Amino acid sequence: MPRLRATAIIPLLLLAASAGCSAPGANDDDAKSGSGPIKIALVDAQSGQLSSLGAWELKGARLAVDEWNAAGGVNGRQIQLDVFDDQGDPTTGTTLARKIDSEGHIAMIGTAESAVTIAMAPILKQAEIPNITSGQSPGLVAAGSEFLFLNGPTSTTYDETLAKYIVDKQGLKSIAMITNNGSYGKGEHDAFLKALSSRNVVPVADQVVTTDQKDFSAVLTGIRQKNPQVIFVGAEEVESGLIVKQARDLGITVPFAGAAPQGTPVFLDTAGAKNAEKTIVSSPYLSNDVSDASKKFAAAYKAKYNEDAELHGAKAYDGTQILLTALKSSNVATGKALADAIRGTKYQGLLGDFAYDQTGVGIFATSIGTIQNGKLVAVTG
Repeated sequence: MPRLRATAIIPLLLLAASAGCSAPGANDDDAKSGSGPIKIALVDAQSGQLSSLGAWELKGARLAVDEWNAAGGVNGRQIQLDVFDDQGDPTTGTTLARKIDSEGHIAMIGTAESAVTIAMAPILKQAEIPNITSGQSPGLVAAGSEFLFLNGPTSTTYDETLAKYIVDKQGLKSIAMITNNGSYGKGEHDAFLKALSSRNVVPVADQVVTTDQKDFSAVLTGIRQKNPQVIFVGAEEVESGLIVKQARDLGITVPFAGAAPQGTPVFLDTAGAKNAEKTIVSSPYLSNDVSDASKKFAAAYKAKYNEDAELHGAKAYDGTQILLTALKSSNVATGKALADAIRGTKYQGLLGDFAYDQTGVGIFATSIGTIQNGKLVAVTG
């Protein structure tokens, strides 16, 4: 595997997690030669506004690693999961990409932030480090890296499913949009707008906010004047929650709609359960009781962390399971051989049946749920 030239790097390691782990940089030669632990990096926001994503991702990935290590590891070798804090910042992410390369990590789980993952992709591609990300922006596919894989659908799938439900099934065509100007928000904006356009629907309002905005009163006042039937939000958990809360404070009563962030506990806590009532959510993982596999995962997650599992933990669990399965089948290959093994892995996961195409997307379906009494409930029929 080609390695990048070592540079002076800010120490941004948060911790080393899971059984059999040691400080990053230790025994790098052993890790690559086959005699030491298999070093995997998990990169996510462990601080800042997006830290809830990183916390969920870590718990899902660590659960998978601990299960494999308890069963003997991969071909007799333990897995070492080293956790890095990207702070939700693309520049920090690029620094970490070089760091995990220099320290001998052979694969990466994360990030959940599309902008950070896109920034890291060229460095990881040059270093031939496969990356399984929880991001969903179509920009991840546009990055064109054979080493980048998604552990969930792109926004195209999320928002086509959403438009099919809102427009085709519910008959709602007076739709307002609020999205942020980050990679995730732009991906959501473009995907949902395309889904509406294919149905000859033009939004009555199309507002873009910044990723760090806190006051949405002016935007929401303008939308209120348009009297929409539903408001689509393309923003992460905290920002989506703030938008919904402020909308209710302004007397806006119509339902909101969006993708996975609106189905999370952080969104509900930020918006308030009453304010979030009837929010329409497109997600590949609506609850912990949709299958025997999800029930088993949820029970193990609850036993380990004393909290309920949710989408992002499930995505990281699936992604880590896919990586470890590929490592086992390839006899702990690295570089392009490992990327090819991931691409060839067929996996029945919590989110569905994974089968990767040449773009790095392995799953192409979501379902619709709504918030009812503070819970995300699947829509049936």
